[in-house]
Amino acid sequence: MANPPKTTATEPAHPLTAEVLHYTAFTTSPTGGNGAGIVLDASSLDDAEMVTIAAGLGYSESAFVTPGPDPDGGRSFTLRFFSPKAEVGFCGHATVATAVALGERLGEGDFDFHTAAGHVPVTVREEHGVFKATLTSVEPHVHDVAPADVTEALAALGWQAGELDAALPPKIAFAGVRHLVLAAATRERLADLDYDFDRLLRLMQRLDLTTVQLVWRETPTVFHVRDPFPVGGVVEDAATGAAAAAFGAYARDLALVPADARLTLHQGHDMGRPSLLEVDLVTGDPRVRVTGAAIGMRPAVAPRS
Repeated sequence: MANPPKTTATEPAHPLTAEVLHYTAFTTSPTGGNGAGIVLDASSLDDAEMVTIAAGLGYSESAFVTPGPDPDGGRSFTLRFFSPKAEVGFCGHATVATAVALGERLGEGDFDFHTAAGHVPVTVREEHGVFKATLTSVEPHVHDVAPADVTEALAALGWQAGELDAALPPKIAFAGVRHLVLAAATRERLADLDYDFDRLLRLMQRLDLTTVQLVWRETPTVFHVRDPFPVGGVVEDAATGAAAAAFGAYARDLALVPADARLTLHQGHDMGRPSLLEVDLVTGDPRVRVTGAAIGMRPAVAPRS
């Protein structure tokens, strides 16, 4: 049998690899945003290997990519997300990071992402040398939360009921995964976060929460947010796209903003990893759009198994 032809130096390598890429989302600086591992071709990995890789990386979530239902189009992908402990139904920052990584390799435009939470269209564009991605959430919904559960959440956080903003009542918001929204009355209360990890974890597991979205409203459309994430084995997320989408649904449900609105969310500042998330609401579309930049942090490394 003849030897297969060798690839010449002028032939580009296939852009989608099984290497682990390191990106940070919702920032234009490697020292900001929320880091994510990305495997653009995870076809050869099983569930155990994916969770092992995610645990070894230590990011709040990592994304594992395989061809989507329409692979012939070349821009349809299935995404799975793993925290250091387990699979997560949806992760916004890893979605944005993955979209940017694909956009850098395949070009700007639209991608179809298929996740455990549902279909998530994403558009990637380049602005002044920086790639940004806009994800469109699954259809969100907002629920009341039992007063006893709010009391338990406050106890785990070490907050007092009088330190909440009465204009932004506690709710559970969903845009792919569930988040408990609690609004602090002051920036100082939000900044002072020292919670009981195990106690909050137990409550979140019982309520099927992915994060607790702690917010403080600076202006009608500018918010500062923090997201404890003990169910993923992480004390706090530096940027949480899924929670941002859920918060957009919350703001719409409570009529905090007009039907067409852009919300600006600042996250990660108290952790030393500043992040910027833009949330858009559009009249006639119940879904929420979340936009952010992402950049590679360092050279790729081989996945661990």
